Order: sequence, then structure tokens, then C-alpha cells
Amino acid sequence: MQRGLGWLGAEFEVAVGPVAHGGHCVARHEGRVVFVRHTLPGERVVVRVTEDRHPGFCRADAIEVLEASADRVERPCPYSGPGRCGGCDWQHADPAAQRALKAAVVREQLSRLAGLDVDVTVEELPGGPLRWRSRARFAVDRSGAAGLRRHRSHDVVVLDDCPISVEAAAQAVLSRRWPGAGAVDVSVDSTGAVTTTRLDRRGQPTSSRVVRPGGDLPEEPSTRAERRAGGRDWEVEGTGFWQVHPAAADALVAAVAGFAEVRPGETVLDLYAGVGLFGGALAPAVGADGRVVCVESDEAACAAADANLAGLPQAEVWQGDVDADALAELLGELAGGPDVVVLDPPRAGAGRAVSRLLAGTGARAVVYVACDPASLARDVAAFAEGGYRLAAVRGFDAFPMTAHVECVALLEPATS
Repeated sequence: MQRGLGWLGAEFEVAVGPVAHGGHCVARHEGRVVFVRHTLPGERVVVRVTEDRHPGFCRADAIEVLEASADRVERPCPYSGPGRCGGCDWQHADPAAQRALKAAVVREQLSRLAGLDVDVTVEELPGGPLRWRSRARFAVDRSGAAGLRRHRSHDVVVLDDCPISVEAAAQAVLSRRWPGAGAVDVSVDSTGAVTTTRLDRRGQPTSSRVVRPGGDLPEEPSTRAERRAGGRDWEVEGTGFWQVHPAAADALVAAVAGFAEVRPGETVLDLYAGVGLFGGALAPAVGADGRVVCVESDEAACAAADANLAGLPQAEVWQGDVDADALAELLGELAGGPDVVVLDPPRAGAGRAVSRLLAGTGARAVVYVACDPASLARDVAAFAEGGYRLAAVRGFDAFPMTAHVECVALLEPATS
């Protein structure tokens, strides 16, 4: 099969079209699609082709702006730009314009993959577009210097700061050398404690270190971090999964609770439950006669969830994968089935089989938390095949300067 047209490194002028999923915009040249980074819709730019592997399209960077968008701004990070750090997608766009671009992507994905015309806005979270990333993974080069990779590359761009990261997190990693490491995970919790975990070149953790505001606890084999959301404290593994933006957990809990409208005595199924954030937040509403079942595959997250939900007798934690076979077995053990389902799957989504099984439960409300609009749209289409409709969707700018967006969607039986 023909691969590309030999355009790699070529430079030419294009008129930039609409935004596309993934942090780039769509242009055309000689009848071919060009996915362009570092530009904005409506601009005229000179591009350099950076990848030419497919006959139908190529990828390029905008290296010169001939006609700029009114939404273009000076990049706040000196490492951002064509050929440099690939950690951010929209540093060159005004923050309000970034949210409008993300909303356009969500609308386009729901239209193209689910056949829906939905009005979506992406809501700003408190704190501004910089210094929000409280958890990150930095790559380490062969010399032991830390940084981030170029876009679609294994090359490490060595950094002395990352302006979207919480300053304590960036400095904990970027101010020192990491000889022999392949990467370093870092997290700053609600108390200001900084946890760093060294990973080898296969991605396996080798040691952890916690620096708390009052002292240093070196080389701990296991660490715990404290997070606060929904008016209470949560325990989580030091660099384990938690919403990266400090304001995101509160925003998502409020959105989930608002869509679920849980009632006393109901049964709630919380899938991909992590440390129990959503299940724990909803448990008080079901009361003593209700039930919340949290399902999570990760052993450490389940241990944290057990601790977090210990004071809620109506909540229970089940360790296991959320796949079609395991879910069918679980649903068979829930007498009467769930009234409300909450799911927060990984970026790939729940998938058609799981979505159709959940649609078969007849739950009065399914609240879907999504970090990828394409996966959300595909699963919404699968729910529609099972008789559910998309009743509402909210977007949150939980990842400013990047192309990522968090969504919360409400699905209801189409006959309701």
C-alpha cells in the first residue's frame, strides 16, 4: 500500500479550517488533508510537514503566521511551539477561545459518531490557565535530565520549569537529575505534600519519596496522599489517579450529583470507581436503606476506597474488571438492578458491549464521566441502540492549554 506522498519536510502555505479532535486544525493542500498544529481556525499560515505516513493525510506544524486570528496570544511558556515540548496544544490561543475550540470538538464528535446535534459549552474552572497540574509524569533522558517529549516523538525536551504544573511539582522533578530513571511521576496533594516516584525504563516504579510541609520522608515503598473534594477528605496512593486540576473533583462531583438526583433507598452502581469519589459522594443520599456498589480493578485504589468509604455502611467496594462478562455476573447479583449508574471509564471509553449491557439494566439515570469526547460519542451511540437518549451534557476545562476536555453526560431511557 502506498504510504504518504513524499511530503516530509515540505513547506507550503494553507488556509486553516475548523478545529479537529487532538489539538490541531484541518487544512487542505493539493486536495489532501493536512492536520496542522500551532494554528487557529481562519488563519493563513506556512506549514512544514512533520509526518507523512498515510496517502490520505499528513501532519504539519505552522511555522509562520501570515494572517493571524484575533484569538492568537503570546505563548506563556518558552518551551511551547513548533518542534519543541509537546505537552500543550493551545498555548497560542486565548483561554476563552480554547474553551470554545474544545466545545466545538465535543459537538463535532457527538454529531459525527452519535448523530446528535447538541449545544455544548465548556466551563472554566477556578484558578486560571497556569499552575493547575497537580499530578504529572516527566520523561528522563539518557543523561538523567527531566522534561517532556516532543509531540508524537520519544525525544525528551529538557525543561527547567513547566508553567502549567503546580510550581512545587515542577521543581521537585526538574531541579535535579534522575540518573538511570526512565520517567518520574509527581503529585502534590491538598496538604502540600509532594510525592515523587521514580520509574525505570520499562515504566515500573522503583522508589518513592514524600516531602511534606513539615519534613521529609525518603524512599517510602508506599505512600498516601490526602485530597479534598465534596466537602470531605479522601485518601489516594501518592501518585495514583486523582483529577489533575485542583478544582476538577469538586466540579465533577457536583455535576454527577446534579444529574443523578439520587433518592433514598436507591441502588447506585459506580463503575471504574477509583478511590470511591463518586460513590462516596452519592452514598449519603441513598440513606440507610440504599446501596452503593463501587467497582474498581486496581488493587491499591480499592484499598484506598475501602478506607474512604469505611464510614458509609451503605457503600461497598468490589475489586474486578469492568468487562462484559464480569459486569453481567455483577448485574445478576444486584436484585432489581441499579436505579442509577455512574461510570468514569479510561480514555478508550466503556465500549459497545459494556454500554449495551448497562442500557439493558433499565436504570433511570446513567451518568457518564468522560475524558475523551470521541469515546463518549461512540458509547452514547451504543446506549442509543439500547434505548437510551442523551438528555444533557456539560463540559469542563479541566486541562487548560491542552486539547483535553472533561465531560459529564446524562443518559436516560428514551421512553422516560
